Amino acid sequence: MPLSLDFDVVESVVEAMSRLTALAASPSVAKLSETFVSADRELALVGGPVRDAFLGREVTDLDFATNATPDEILRIIEPIASATWDVGRDFGTIGALIGDDRIEITTYRADEYDRETRKPIVAFGSRIDDDLVRRDFTINSMALTLPGLELIDPSGGFNDLANMILKTPSAPEVSFADDPLRMMRAARFAAQLGVSLSPEVSAAMRDQASSITMISAERVRDELVKTLAADNPVPGIRIVVDSGLADHVLPELPALVREHDEHGRHKDVYEHSLMVLTKSISLEKERFPGEAPDVVGRLAALLHDIGKPATRSFDKPSKTVTFYGHDIVGARMAKKRLTALRFDGDTITRTVNLIRLHLRFFGYSEGAWTDSAIRRYVRDAGDELGRLHILVRSDVTTRNERRLVAMGKAYDDLEARIIDIRAREEIDAIRPDLDGEQIMAILGIGPGRAVGDAWSFLLELRLDEGPLGADEAEKRLRAWASEQGLA
Repeated sequence: MPLSLDFDVVESVVEAMSRLTALAASPSVAKLSETFVSADRELALVGGPVRDAFLGREVTDLDFATNATPDEILRIIEPIASATWDVGRDFGTIGALIGDDRIEITTYRADEYDRETRKPIVAFGSRIDDDLVRRDFTINSMALTLPGLELIDPSGGFNDLANMILKTPSAPEVSFADDPLRMMRAARFAAQLGVSLSPEVSAAMRDQASSITMISAERVRDELVKTLAADNPVPGIRIVVDSGLADHVLPELPALVREHDEHGRHKDVYEHSLMVLTKSISLEKERFPGEAPDVVGRLAALLHDIGKPATRSFDKPSKTVTFYGHDIVGARMAKKRLTALRFDGDTITRTVNLIRLHLRFFGYSEGAWTDSAIRRYVRDAGDELGRLHILVRSDVTTRNERRLVAMGKAYDDLEARIIDIRAREEIDAIRPDLDGEQIMAILGIGPGRAVGDAWSFLLELRLDEGPLGADEAEKRLRAWASEQGLA
């Protein structure tokens, strides 16, 4: 695809070089480049920072490459760095804090890959061109020399960036055989940057999707999280599914493609799930502006209906497909999958709880709940109530405008009632009116199962009737204890 150097492209190049020049002139980078020149060693800004400058994105990571060895890097930067770290030393990477900037400097690499373990056989090189052509994609294979400000682009990364297309410096089948995780990164870049995959990259991903099983679950998880954290993760998710990668790392998603929703108003449950994800991100940004992407909420939106294939049933009288209990089944499936992907326990618990609760509201739309039901809804949601509001609202994707408006008003009413009850009583961390010590003192009993039963009894009263006060709670407790033979 030829590069069209129209006015907009030329203007973007000028702006990008202006940004890179300003970056090179910043105190920490200028000091770093001067120090390397004095040591008679090369230094270049590489990869993501150069790419992002051309895209007009904020440059946050400062990654450099050099012909200096790791030992030489340390000797060069120690006089100007307030801190250094060498946790990546085996791979040629030294980290440092220079001024207010955290930087990483890596010796030119000329690695080969062990095709059995997919781990690189680390080898250092002496030429930046050799380092750049072994990188994952051409748009990440550009460098800016310092202090000379010469753009090094041996693989045509600028041309591909101008055309917003993702290619590999070497043949994609070779690149992905070297490191199958690059296929997940392709999906991530499609989501983050809005690039499209070249036909050759797409074909190689379909052919080699199964090799992703050679990669650790933790590394796959990290790429999935980065994809979900994008402003629009849907293109990346589509690539993961369409390429066949999801068959091996998230098989619950392609299983949805074959299942239609119960109303028959969407192409399939998979498309519905992507719509819910998109809506939830929009609501997330509206309700929590400026906050970091909510990966838990996005995971729940993407996976909320994965229980449908296992619960699919055809109701002959109504001639409709039903998925009764898919919330409970889906919660179990999500827990199993997120555990396999090595997500942390807190993320798993929160995501699973959201999936388990996502259908609860639809009973409200059929008839107003009592205050007791609302207290239980808040209690069961716990800290996830805000996320649950977003997920439930996003799950309404009907094309029937009247129903869409009605469901929105119903949830508006539910949220308003929660606010009203919250103003009158504590409902976010509901506890009985009496604690365990008070229960034991009133009933004259010691620790044991009876105390737990009494506490649960008082909790149910609190949920049903709201705050009773200590005197009324004691009266009810004594009556209950008499019935239980505890008085």
